[in-house]
Amino acid sequence: MRKKRWLSLLFSCLLAVSMATPSWAAERARTLIPLGKAVGIKLFSDGALVVSLEGSGTLRVGDLLLRVNDTRIQSTEQLQSLLQENGSVPVSMQVRRGERLMTFTDTPRRGNDGVYRLGAWIRDSMAGVGTLTYYDPQTAGYGALGHGITDVDTAQLMSLGSGSIMETTVKAVKRGRKGDPGELKGDFTVQRDVGTLTANTSGGIFGKVADSDFIGAAKALPVARAGEVACGPATILATVSGNETREYQVEILRLYDSGRDTRDLMLKVTDPQLLAVTGGIVQGM
Repeated sequence: MRKKRWLSLLFSCLLAVSMATPSWAAERARTLIPLGKAVGIKLFSDGALVVSLEGSGTLRVGDLLLRVNDTRIQSTEQLQSLLQENGSVPVSMQVRRGERLMTFTDTPRRGNDGVYRLGAWIRDSMAGVGTLTYYDPQTAGYGALGHGITDVDTAQLMSLGSGSIMETTVKAVKRGRKGDPGELKGDFTVQRDVGTLTANTSGGIFGKVADSDFIGAAKALPVARAGEVACGPATILATVSGNETREYQVEILRLYDSGRDTRDLMLKVTDPQLLAVTGGIVQGM
């Protein structure tokens, strides 16, 4: 019934475009601190996500199991305990399937090992490593990744119950094998919690930083409007070793309309040092 995998969220980098901004616009512009810092990410689902099935039944892959009888489901361990106490008595299940809230009745089945199951593999949490994009010194809020955290089996955006970000050290980055484009393998040391995770959206994850010392003394910069971004040379911030965040050169090749999924632009890595370390693959961009 339990099935977990580590989520690969490495190197979602912040684009820092240098341009001249009129003084009147700068006065009104929102200011944020660009980061590029690696962080560990823990997400606990609001309910239990069905990721695969064993045999036929009422559940479907992608269902979010919210309640069994009158008990709110918070973890796979809790569900297993409930089913063992219940035995072979039919149970009522509240499920979110897409936008619909549905209720089913099903009978747990006893396996050869004596354990009662619903015939479904479920996932209640995910963990991995990503990159903080920005920090708002006025609100202590942050944005990260630039894309949502999705289940690796169903590609479904994970429903967020709670979560946190953790201080992380990049021990090593290993380039993927030839023929495996888009893959970077790294070694990381995850340390203390430094903030909360409060939103998981298709455009990124968001929350609050609890320890401002983790951010450091970086300077807040005005945020460019979408219409001010143009093709040409730019820089990104990334952490590829230890806790050191550095600027690397890239080129903006193409801009996308805001209505086109979650992509805003296409980049080409041109920095020799970043190419040497990663092969030009910047996962999560």
